[in-house]
Amino acid sequence: MSTPQEFFHQRLSNGVELAIERLPGRRTVACDIRMLTGLVDEPDELLGLAHITEQTISKGTAEHSGQALSDAFDAMGIQHASWVGRESFGFRYLCLPEYVGPAFDLHAEMLRLPSFPDESCQVAVALAGQELTALEDEPDELARRELARQAYGSRLGRHALGNARTLRSITRDHVSEFWRTHFGAARLQVVLAGPLEPSRVVDQLERSFAGFGNPPDDGRLPRPIEFSPVRTHRHKELEQEQIHMCWPGVPVQSDEFAVERVLLAILSEGMSSRLFVEVREKLGLVYWVGAWHEHPRSGGMIFVGASTTPQRCDETFGVLLREVDRLAEDITEDELRRAKRGLIARTETHGDITRAHAAELASDLFYFGRPRPMAAKIAQIEAVTADDVRGYLSRHPRDRLSVVTLGPRELKAAG
Repeated sequence: MSTPQEFFHQRLSNGVELAIERLPGRRTVACDIRMLTGLVDEPDELLGLAHITEQTISKGTAEHSGQALSDAFDAMGIQHASWVGRESFGFRYLCLPEYVGPAFDLHAEMLRLPSFPDESCQVAVALAGQELTALEDEPDELARRELARQAYGSRLGRHALGNARTLRSITRDHVSEFWRTHFGAARLQVVLAGPLEPSRVVDQLERSFAGFGNPPDDGRLPRPIEFSPVRTHRHKELEQEQIHMCWPGVPVQSDEFAVERVLLAILSEGMSSRLFVEVREKLGLVYWVGAWHEHPRSGGMIFVGASTTPQRCDETFGVLLREVDRLAEDITEDELRRAKRGLIARTETHGDITRAHAAELASDLFYFGRPRPMAAKIAQIEAVTADDVRGYLSRHPRDRLSVVTLGPRELKAAG
C-alpha cells in the first residue's frame, strides 16, 4: 500500500517559491533549483547566450574559483548538474541529508556571486561553436531543430546553441548582463524531496537569497506559441531521409492531458505500439519511428518522426498519418489497457527514486504553481476510456500540420 504524500509549499518573504515532499524513510535528498529564465529571454542578436551563461556560472564566484567549487561538491559526495531550457535554467543535485545546508550555500553563491571569468566565457563560446558544427552530422537533431522553429515560433523555438554568427558575438559582458537582468529570488523555484524538516529549509533559503536580484517580473507569464502549419525541406546528401511533423496538442494543465499521454503510449510506447508494429515490423519502412509530446508552459505539441529511405519517404509519410488517423476508428480495449498499465507501472517504479520525486514536484510547480499528489495523476490515467481517446482525436485533429524533411529527396505526398 502506497504512503500518502506529504507536501510543504510556501512563497518565502524573499520571493523564493519553495516546495518539499517529505520522504522520512529515504537516505538521500534530491533538489531541483529552477530560475524562470531561459532561451526566450536572449536578445535576438545574441542567440546562445543562455547556454553560455549556464556553462560559465559554475566557473568561479567572487569568493571561490571554479575548481574550488568543484572540490567542495566532491568533498561532500554531492552529485550535481546544471541545465538550460526554453523558459527556465537550473541545477539538480543529490546529497546526504546532512549536506543540504552546505549544498544550498554553494548554489546560492553561484547564483548570487558569479564572476564569469573571461577565459571561461571564451572557452564556452568556442565549445558551443564546435557542438554546432558537430550538429551537422546528426540528421535527426537537425530536423528537430528546424521543426522547433515552425512548431513554436521565433522565441520558444530557439535552439540552445543559437547560430554561428550570434555565438561569435557573445562576450563576458553580455553573459554578466544577462545574469544581472534575469536572475533574482522572485524568479526562483526550489524543490526538495527527502527526509527533511521544512522549517530548517525555510530558514536556510531566507538567509541565502535575501535581497537577491531585481528582475522586471517573476518570469511566470507564459510565452505564446506561434505555430506555423508549413512544410519545409532541407537538402542533405544522406542515405536516410528524416521525416518530422507536429501539430498542436493540449497543455499539461488540460483535463485532456492524461488522454494525450495514453494516446501517445498506444502509438509509440514499446515494441507492441502501433507505429513500431505497423510501420517498422510489418512494412519495413523505417529505421526508427516514434511519437512524443512537448510542453512549453503555454501549450502542447504532438510530434511524430521517422527515418526511412529517400525512395520510400512519401509512402512512409502517408502511413504515419494513416496510423494516427485510424486510432479514432479501431482503438481496442486490449491496447488501451496495455498503454495505461505501462504508464502507471513506469509512474509507480519512478516513484521509488528520490530524484524522480523532486523532478515531478518541480514540474508541478512550473506548470500548476502547486504540488499535485501522484495518486491523483494515476487516477486520471486509469479513468481514460476508448471514447475519451476518440473524443480527443475529434476535438484536436491533425488538420494543421507542420512538417520538416531532411535528406536528398523532397516530400511530394499530400498531408
